[in-house]
Amino acid sequence: MHVDETATYYSATKKYDLNFPQLEKDLEASVVIIGGGFSGIHTALELGEQGIKDIVVLEARYLGFGGSGRNGGQVMAGIGHDLDNIKHEVGEDGLKAIFELSELGPKIMRERIKKYDIDADFVSGYTYLGFNHRQAKTLKSWEKQFKSMNAEDEIYYVEGSELQQVVGSQAYGSGLVHMGGGHVHSLNLLLGEAKACHEIYGVKIFEHSPVLEVTYGKKIRVRTAKGIVTADKLLWACDSFLNKLEPRLHKTTINTYAFQLMTEPLSDELVEKISPMRGAYSDIRPVIDYYRITKENRLLFGAATPLFDYIPQDLKAWNREKMLKIFPYLSDVKIDLAWGGPMATTKNLFPQIGTLDGEDNVFYVQGYCGFGVTPSQIICKILAQGILGGSEHFKRLSAVSKPEISGKDSMRATLCTLGKMLHQMKGYSQGRR
Repeated sequence: MHVDETATYYSATKKYDLNFPQLEKDLEASVVIIGGGFSGIHTALELGEQGIKDIVVLEARYLGFGGSGRNGGQVMAGIGHDLDNIKHEVGEDGLKAIFELSELGPKIMRERIKKYDIDADFVSGYTYLGFNHRQAKTLKSWEKQFKSMNAEDEIYYVEGSELQQVVGSQAYGSGLVHMGGGHVHSLNLLLGEAKACHEIYGVKIFEHSPVLEVTYGKKIRVRTAKGIVTADKLLWACDSFLNKLEPRLHKTTINTYAFQLMTEPLSDELVEKISPMRGAYSDIRPVIDYYRITKENRLLFGAATPLFDYIPQDLKAWNREKMLKIFPYLSDVKIDLAWGGPMATTKNLFPQIGTLDGEDNVFYVQGYCGFGVTPSQIICKILAQGILGGSEHFKRLSAVSKPEISGKDSMRATLCTLGKMLHQMKGYSQGRR
């Protein structure tokens, strides 16, 4: 079944009318980046800020075609789903360092929005929500962890009547408010960064320029239909749209799907009832529901299938049913739009960065596992450090294993279903179910 990846809330409300040409000539570059989503544009901007000239970005469709232009816009702490999956590889000190990095993503985003005057509707305030006593206990432990790393932002636990002052739903019993997080118009953030890349740092961006062939060597050769880019270094930043162009990277991720809906504009009374703080929300289950009120007073609600991996026949009806479990008083509200698309997931649920074996000038980033809006900010900063010569952070993150996923091409849905079931079972022991 086709999932419409283009007709989204973000594409309907974008504020930047950017159009970049198709590559139609041969170019030389210091760095060529394949992929015009968050990973590609974040890294190009970071490299530009560090003084790198002659950066070329090649996008097969248009900027934000993939997950960067159709996500929930949630600005939350964290890198990956479950850091315990990599604890045996990085050790206690490494785990602590990675956990501390996860708090930097929202800060980098806010600073970048301010620096480049990006019109991205950033709103502060994120609430993690629990349904039961196990999850309440987990949220209390998270409160201590977050506060130990972040003395700048207000972070506090709520339950009972206080919870109703944060979110208007009887479904939950507890919540953890983190004012360092929030929500953002992710497509406008991407386009605002791309504008800064192009206008300030001279990054050459080409849309509708799918890559046909890549030849490695001291000089890397990237061929499109009408032009060739020869570069010193290459970054693969395709995520769920790699399309087997690099077989080694293709083997270590698998695509699953996420879906969102957008309601009609809501009354001020409903908005105040749903979200007194106008922040962003998600529960803490292994497969979360997430939502927020947009600037236009619409509810944007997202989810994924919790166990069996499939694409619902009717996205509006499927997501509406989930929404009504949280907000039953929205039963008369119309759904104006629903959309969905693939997201690349890794076996250990941790994003992958590094260099290809035997190709020290070929870098990659992929596999955010549905959590890319905020972590990509810090991950791409570290990736840029790697491209510029390396750092301890790059060494640590790139050393995390990238296990292959056998049978992914012939048994995608089955493997994703088994993975979700395992993830759900682990959720009980982790206090997230």
